[in-house]
Amino acid sequence: MDRYPPIAEHGLIGDLQTAALVSSQGVVDWFAAPRFDSPSIFAALLDHDRGGFFRLGPDASAGTCKQLYYPDTALLVTRFMSPDGVGEVIDWMPPNNSRTPSDRHTLIRTARTVRGTVRFDLECRPRFDYGRAAHRLDLAADGAVFRAPGITAYLQSSFPLERDGDDLRGSITLSVGQEAAAVFTVCDADGEAPPPPTVTGVTEQLWDAADFWQQWVHGSNYRGRWSEMVNRSAITLKLLTYAPTGAPVAAATMGLPEQVGGERNWDYRYTWVRDGSLSVRALLDLGFVEEATDFTHWLGARLREAAGRDGEPLQIMYRVDGEPLVTEEILDHLEGYRGSAPVRLGNAASDQLQLDIYGEALYALSEGREIATQAGYRGWKVMTRTLDWLADSWDRPDEGIWETRGGRKDFTYSRVMCWAAFDRGLRMATQFSRPADTVRWTEARDAILEQVMARGWSESARAYVQHYGGDAILDASLLLMPRVGFVAPKDPSWLSTLDAMDRTLVSDSLVYRYDPAASPDGLRGSEGTFSLCTFLYVDALARAGRLRPARYTFQKMLTYANHVGLFAEEVGPSGEQLGNFPQAFTHLSLITAACTLDEALDRARGRGGARNDAHGHADPA
Repeated sequence: MDRYPPIAEHGLIGDLQTAALVSSQGVVDWFAAPRFDSPSIFAALLDHDRGGFFRLGPDASAGTCKQLYYPDTALLVTRFMSPDGVGEVIDWMPPNNSRTPSDRHTLIRTARTVRGTVRFDLECRPRFDYGRAAHRLDLAADGAVFRAPGITAYLQSSFPLERDGDDLRGSITLSVGQEAAAVFTVCDADGEAPPPPTVTGVTEQLWDAADFWQQWVHGSNYRGRWSEMVNRSAITLKLLTYAPTGAPVAAATMGLPEQVGGERNWDYRYTWVRDGSLSVRALLDLGFVEEATDFTHWLGARLREAAGRDGEPLQIMYRVDGEPLVTEEILDHLEGYRGSAPVRLGNAASDQLQLDIYGEALYALSEGREIATQAGYRGWKVMTRTLDWLADSWDRPDEGIWETRGGRKDFTYSRVMCWAAFDRGLRMATQFSRPADTVRWTEARDAILEQVMARGWSESARAYVQHYGGDAILDASLLLMPRVGFVAPKDPSWLSTLDAMDRTLVSDSLVYRYDPAASPDGLRGSEGTFSLCTFLYVDALARAGRLRPARYTFQKMLTYANHVGLFAEEVGPSGEQLGNFPQAFTHLSLITAACTLDEALDRARGRGGARNDAHGHADPA
């Protein structure tokens, strides 16, 4: 068992209220419950000795391991192959799509032998509250119970188990066709033990879970060239959404580094207005209206809560239930992934001013008629109050999309998304004949455009730049400018910006967030290329008619997915995945890039199959 397997060597399972990571060696080394943003129970990814883990499988050194998803599901299969036999562990959590939060969550692990004879070993070493809370172990007839303050966990198993201090271990040898199960159930301190599992019952639950996921993903309207990867990304976004409120989290994990040994180790288990808006927009583009509707209600509730209060209408992030985020703290008892300290709990960026979030929210929720009409008249009035506030507030420095901790600036991207907020608001007022101060919104929208053209453009760089004044730093967030309609995708100024980005931000088709020679976030160290930005680059290239480089970049980026099609936040200098995992931002942008590129390629084929060179010039097919 590796102390710290590569971040990419994991699959994700979940029940739509929380999630777990399972390594390709059969180790659950991240699991928090009862919610995504709850204290961890297994966190060996952040500290092998103190974090806790749940291992099930043969001795990995005796053969090779392979991990895969059962097609179009969140059922994870880890296969162990050796000269003596082939065994499999199937991991999943029964999906709970209820609007009611549950304090009971079940992680099911089944072991079976498909060839020869295989010995499976089990180790269950929970460490509650990020390893800060002690627990007591009591053995029971069908397993054991772990008791910690405020939480109880039951392990019921067909494995013979023995005590190892306050932890458990066991082993069983299975021949062809034989199966065993280990069911780990978390509940509150007074929760009753679940009924003992049976092979028949566990098998029935497995097929119920498979049916749920396949029926859900087959509701997608995507019929393009990259169905497997788009479906996997859609399932991942669904897994990262808290069903009781419809709020997506940015990632399943906390504290995983953007640079091994560096200090950019953030907690991403919360709902960013920006990330959530763009996630549901990606799902909406695939036809998943219910998910977008749920997020609309969640977002509307946040705006209603802020009505009548001073300050900004929205925070940039919230807990999944809509509560404000707690203060960031350092878990200094954890060494961090491969020594990458500090491990941060909470996120100090929660009190930042990021004006772009209003643009992303309106961009995401204004496109579908079903979504726009869900809010009704009261929802519309909440939105008009928000845009009226923004009309007074858009021309302010802020911390920007990348949550810089080096002071507020006049970020170009923030202005562009404020423009998008007014633009979408005006469109909806017209489309649905709703009352609004359209004169004021129009004045604000036009003033933003004039300002960006005058101050966000650098003549020396021949490009739109990160912020007004100072150095002409390029910023990949501006790749969204043509998508939201701020500039035409083939406008000469935009094509010049794409060329400048290609020279400065692109490294072998992978894209940095901003000039790697600059460090506007105020932190030490470096970072890898940002996977979101690479997919945004594909989208911008396709819109500009540069189809060959767009397709090359997209297909090359797919090769950086892990073995089960998942992406973290960044790609490091050696091609390794870095940052929290899996990252919603990356998967939503994969979906949007695939849709845009498909449409562009289909249009080109309809014009006689013209191909385009790196500068958008057509050449013979």
